Amino acid sequence: MQKVEKFSPEINKIYFIECHTLIHILSGKGSIQVDFKSYFDWQEKAIFLEKGQYIKFLSDDFMVRRIEFSHESKFYDKDVRVLFKHLISLGYIDLLECEECNTFLSETTLTENSADIIDISSKQWFWQNPFKANKEEYQIIFDVKEIIDKEYSSNLTSNDLVSLINDRGYNAQALIKNKVGLTVKNLMTSKRLQESLKEVAFTNKNIQEISYNLGYKDDAYFNRVFKNSIGQTPKQFRENFDFENRDLFSQDILELLQKYHTKERSLEFYANEMNLSIKALSNKVRAKMNTSLGQLIRLELINSAKLMILEGQSITSISRQLGFEEPNHFSRFFKHYSKVTPTEFKLKKYNS
Repeated sequence: MQKVEKFSPEINKIYFIECHTLIHILSGKGSIQVDFKSYFDWQEKAIFLEKGQYIKFLSDDFMVRRIEFSHESKFYDKDVRVLFKHLISLGYIDLLECEECNTFLSETTLTENSADIIDISSKQWFWQNPFKANKEEYQIIFDVKEIIDKEYSSNLTSNDLVSLINDRGYNAQALIKNKVGLTVKNLMTSKRLQESLKEVAFTNKNIQEISYNLGYKDDAYFNRVFKNSIGQTPKQFRENFDFENRDLFSQDILELLQKYHTKERSLEFYANEMNLSIKALSNKVRAKMNTSLGQLIRLELINSAKLMILEGQSITSISRQLGFEEPNHFSRFFKHYSKVTPTEFKLKKYNS
């Protein structure tokens, strides 16, 4: 059985994921946050989340379809787990590349066989092949990830981790470094950090208790590791994340960007509007949204450009409206941040 729900999420509310879930954002503008990372390129994607993660919407105009899958046994399938056990970023399917996925998700009400979207998506994931590996190599990589997810608080060394799996003739450490671009130690550190962030943000446990539960030798060492990774102490991070009060800072800065991004790109302008110094605003954006103000401005420009392209406006008109001196300057900017030219984007969208 699965639960299908269409809803408009509350801004800045933490939606904890209670079971394997597919999130399809039907409309909206702005960013989303998943496990303390902000994402601005969620359009045209089916996002897969597993139990224990969370998602937050940093704008108030989203419309979302959420599909929750209750058959846990389904997700022990080694080909299906690739959708949910994220190695670096979000697990997703590019809907512009998957006609079958679009067929399922374009329906207003999904039927009882909507679990088939998982099988279709897992096949599509392997076709997308994000890490340029074969299926056997993927199974080794995700075997290691599963062990990390279970043993991250046990103070195991990289060699200890690899010795726990059957590497089937491969050197697991070299394979992960080659395909994922990270070492086994990097993956373990990332997992421990993510769990640290959750404990600090979502519980009232004291820092000493959190550090002990996560396998750190003492709370002073945990504080140093945390600050070196995040740029804030655990106490500062807990205050800035502001789980209970749902601070609207992110919404305020995004609204300013939506209103002024075509005319104003200086950090000084936005700092003045927010009654902060440039440094204070930059630090707060980084702390709250895990990105830079400059990146937010660029992404707002890209989002506006995509809408204008799909409306059929000319490159010359778009470049003028977005404040570029020459159309070729705009085209280079668009390709740099979108990885496709404006024309390629339009063709890909309409051919999907």
